[in-house]
Amino acid sequence: MTDSNPTQQQSEFLASLNSQEHAHNHQLNQFAKDYVTLSLGVGEHSEYFVDAYYGPEEWRPTGDAQSLTSLTQDIKTLCELLTGGDIAADSFLYQRHQFLLIQSKALLFYAQQLAGQTASYERECELLYDAKVPFFDEVYFDDVLRSLDTLIPGEGELNKRFANYRQQFIVSPSKLSTVFDAAIEEARKRTLARIDLPTNENFRVELTNNQVWSAYNWYKGNSYSLIELNTDHPIYIERVIDLAAHEGYPGHHVFNALIEKHLVNERGWLEYSIYNLYSPVSLLAEGSANYGIEVAFPWDERLAFERGVLFPLAGLDPEQVEQYYGIQRQLHRLSYVDNLIAQRWINGDIDDDKACDMLVKYALNSPERAKQRLAFIKHNRAYVMNYNYGQDLVKQYLAKQVADDSHDALWQAFTDLLAEPKTASMMEGT
Repeated sequence: MTDSNPTQQQSEFLASLNSQEHAHNHQLNQFAKDYVTLSLGVGEHSEYFVDAYYGPEEWRPTGDAQSLTSLTQDIKTLCELLTGGDIAADSFLYQRHQFLLIQSKALLFYAQQLAGQTASYERECELLYDAKVPFFDEVYFDDVLRSLDTLIPGEGELNKRFANYRQQFIVSPSKLSTVFDAAIEEARKRTLARIDLPTNENFRVELTNNQVWSAYNWYKGNSYSLIELNTDHPIYIERVIDLAAHEGYPGHHVFNALIEKHLVNERGWLEYSIYNLYSPVSLLAEGSANYGIEVAFPWDERLAFERGVLFPLAGLDPEQVEQYYGIQRQLHRLSYVDNLIAQRWINGDIDDDKACDMLVKYALNSPERAKQRLAFIKHNRAYVMNYNYGQDLVKQYLAKQVADDSHDALWQAFTDLLAEPKTASMMEGT
């Protein structure tokens, strides 16, 4: 909950603006309120749309839900007002204006979808997530599978061989808490050495099941998150650091805490107090959370930590680290399979059975895991591209910001991006 009275930090921020920027900021504050209230209104028609909200309680809808027709018209008006805004490109507030405009256009498109408007996968990527995603077809994935075929030990069909090989890297439920706690502690230590977070930041981890996702961060505001881990399927050792970093440090938990600290609390930009799941900010949220794993754990350091700490805690053979993670690197090249399947399923080119067959063949999923993954794709549609293309785009953007191979500089550029988010087109145009 954000106090309606300006904090000292907000007062200092306002005092730093010149008169023209102060007027623009005041106008954007009104647009921000409209954006938040309209987003909350759309959330009345879509259970999972508003992923987090910690703004003024009085902005929440009361009484009967506003109709989608009425909401759509109000969002159109907001987009028109923002499009007609006249903020110079060299203004301190230009990025705030552009971000709010892009987010509002995505809100309009999502409201139209809820009302029954259909769109292709490509249009969803562009209008919901502000992104034009590269295309990879079966020829690309067949090449990756051939590479994996030479790496995975054993005999027989690749999918079954991989499944058999991978069984030895499952973290037993009795050791999961200990192993996961060690990964979180290390990820937190590495992150806090580089990023100044609020002293009260914290999160709680709970186990759950019967979900289409493997893990979820529910940000509650006041630098606090609830992280849920889905136990429907076994958790393999590589997922431990991935989940600790992606959901926690320096991933979703840190991303939301920095936005709340710098943009909501210090500047009073309340459009950032709401996180619409199906919106352009998700590309950065998921992309930075995935790339943040590599930032916090550079490859050699990750292998050393796996070998020296996590594998022993999990009761796994540390001598297997090099081979296993060599295979994981190749498996990552298959991540764009989700995009191909989402594209063809959304566009009506394949049915559920064909989609599951592709997940089994090209993602090396078991039939059961393929069904769960398809359920996630059907529920979230084009959202799946935020993980892979988002990660690649964040990596490419940060590489342009860092003049040399300095890891300190990479951490700083990464932190700056989290504290002042950019959409895909903003990063692509840099």
